[in-house]
Amino acid sequence: MRPTLLILALFTFFTHANAHAAEWIDSWRATNHVWRGVHLWADDDEDAKALIVALPKLAAAGANSVVLEINYSYAFESHPELRKRKVIAKERAREITAAARACGIRLIPEFNCMGHQSFSRRREPLLATFPEFNETPSKFATNKEVYCLSWCPRAPGLQKIVTDLIDDIADGFRADAIHVGMDEVYLIGAEDCPLCKGVDPAKLFAQQVNDLHEHIVKKRKFEMLIWSDRVVGVKHQGTSQYDTKQNDLSGCVDLIPKDIIQCDWQYVKRTNYTSLTFLLGKGFRVWPSGFQPLETSRAFSDFARSQNNERVLGYLCTTWNVPEISTSAEWPPIKDILPAWKQ
Repeated sequence: MRPTLLILALFTFFTHANAHAAEWIDSWRATNHVWRGVHLWADDDEDAKALIVALPKLAAAGANSVVLEINYSYAFESHPELRKRKVIAKERAREITAAARACGIRLIPEFNCMGHQSFSRRREPLLATFPEFNETPSKFATNKEVYCLSWCPRAPGLQKIVTDLIDDIADGFRADAIHVGMDEVYLIGAEDCPLCKGVDPAKLFAQQVNDLHEHIVKKRKFEMLIWSDRVVGVKHQGTSQYDTKQNDLSGCVDLIPKDIIQCDWQYVKRTNYTSLTFLLGKGFRVWPSGFQPLETSRAFSDFARSQNNERVLGYLCTTWNVPEISTSAEWPPIKDILPAWKQ
């Protein structure tokens, strides 16, 4: 085939593929006014295969959306040096999305940004490969006082790499939305970061959110989701030992676009979840997100439903590997909470 004909064939193929994807999401939105979600974590191909089997069961349990946290467990084409040892291949990602759509489930991949760039004593691939991106050059994953490392939002060259990775994942999963994480960012505006020292941490956080929004929403025309704990701050979160006034980033709330979907996670039983009303009052769409135990999840779900607000999108069950993917559809918070949002 001549090069010009090959280019025309590829253009036609991708145009049809994109048109089909747009048609599917338009249909999903028209018939799913309430988002009944499950957050899962896939680290390798075995997890991916388990998810394909589990998707019909999750749909039967009431789920119509899955947020799938991928992070660096993907076969990146733009930066193969940032792949973990075990990854999900592009072909498998396509299979997952096809299986999800066959069940009426919208698949939203997650790539955790800024925070959580280390786990335990292990750096994630980005900081392991580019240590100059570390927000705290004097701290390492092995330091006892480090919960998890963060990247520096002002590091030269960082944003291009991050958006390349996001584009790879979006392409693999044929995504129309991306969850960027951004939870539990505690190392920000560090004294030993020459680029961030002396800058308001809330403004640094907002800068990173806005850089991601510029690419994901404005350029790619996707929806963008974010965990809300740093946005609502210690007054409305306050459930973590790390939530202190020294790292309250809630000043960012008026500095970021209102079309970002806020995933408000609350894991403590209360009678009044002010985080939710605070975010709604600021004009955001909110996806309340609970975990366990069941009574706590039910309390947050009931409070969210009582708001009778169209900007409360539904409910997201986070699992954090407590149930395995293969048995997630039988997990009580999923079986009990999601059906209530069908009423």
